[in-house]
Amino acid sequence: MTGPVDGNPARPVRDEDAFDVDAVAAWIGRGPIAEVRQFAGGASNLTYLLRYDDAAGAPDLILRRPPAGAKARGAHDMGREHDVQQALAPVFPFVPAMVGLCTDPAVIGSEFYVMEKVDGLIPRKDFQVEVTPAAASALCGDALDVLVALHDVDVAAVPALAALSRGDGYVARQVGGWTRRFADARTDDTGDWGSVVAWLDERQPRDVGQVLVHNDFRLDNLVLDQDSLAVVGVLDWEMATVGDPLMDLGGALAYWVQADDDEVFQMFRRQPTAAPGMWTRAEVVAAYAERTGRDVDAGQWRFYEVFGLFRLAVIIQQIWYRYVHRQTTNEAFAHLGGAVAYLEGRCRSLVGSASDGAA
Repeated sequence: MTGPVDGNPARPVRDEDAFDVDAVAAWIGRGPIAEVRQFAGGASNLTYLLRYDDAAGAPDLILRRPPAGAKARGAHDMGREHDVQQALAPVFPFVPAMVGLCTDPAVIGSEFYVMEKVDGLIPRKDFQVEVTPAAASALCGDALDVLVALHDVDVAAVPALAALSRGDGYVARQVGGWTRRFADARTDDTGDWGSVVAWLDERQPRDVGQVLVHNDFRLDNLVLDQDSLAVVGVLDWEMATVGDPLMDLGGALAYWVQADDDEVFQMFRRQPTAAPGMWTRAEVVAAYAERTGRDVDAGQWRFYEVFGLFRLAVIIQQIWYRYVHRQTTNEAFAHLGGAVAYLEGRCRSLVGSASDGAA
């Protein structure tokens, strides 16, 4: 799948994120790179557009690399991200084609990988085209079908994917792992979070399955056909692994800000989930349960909802840690401390509702 990635305008490369372009061009071996642009959408691994001169006849490419000063090194494994997509390509037609992985830090100071672009529209905060309520609803259904298809991949039949599995206990490992990551990324303004973490530890369910999980399945990680809005690509496989499918859905819906959410949560919205016709979180959960045959009532779902928001808070806190310690100077991160505090309150409210017996 090749062509321009639209809907996420590429900008000039930030000084702190620049790299040796000639060294990358030599490593790829397709001639000089005419221009490098940086995509501004992500806050974790960095993504660049590599443009070649039209006369060279080489298609433009995408480069992914870790950020400078990354706190959680395990979350920025370029080899793993590359290998998952390469292994998945024969059984899941929504991954970009891999060009190559560079493990030699002498080239640009870190590992990186290069892939082909996926042609289409990436939905951001708002749609870049006119979308009717009926088309928005159809997009929700199509995106959910793609997630279900991912969860239906026969992991055991693909050795490279099966190797990702650590067996039962995924939920427990996630609760423990993200709790440790949060502790490692605390800053002076980090709230207590004690009651939320304790509730998650006490209420964690047994795994409902062992499937391939994307772990960051959001609309702004999908590429849509420009005309039909059908999903043609899934991006950002940084956290993909084998685990519990409901944890994957809970993580996805932590980013799903719907039209009736409060004003502060609306400020979190980075995908068009509040547009007319888009499903509510409850509708997504109900449709997932119907399409997979899994019975998930509101009481059961609350754990996955709280964990998804907690995990989102940890991700934001890790970025906030980098900003506080001046490992990044990106002013887009200047208000993330307040975002973590808001998520603490949202989690506490959900935990309190559960304690009161509310569904």
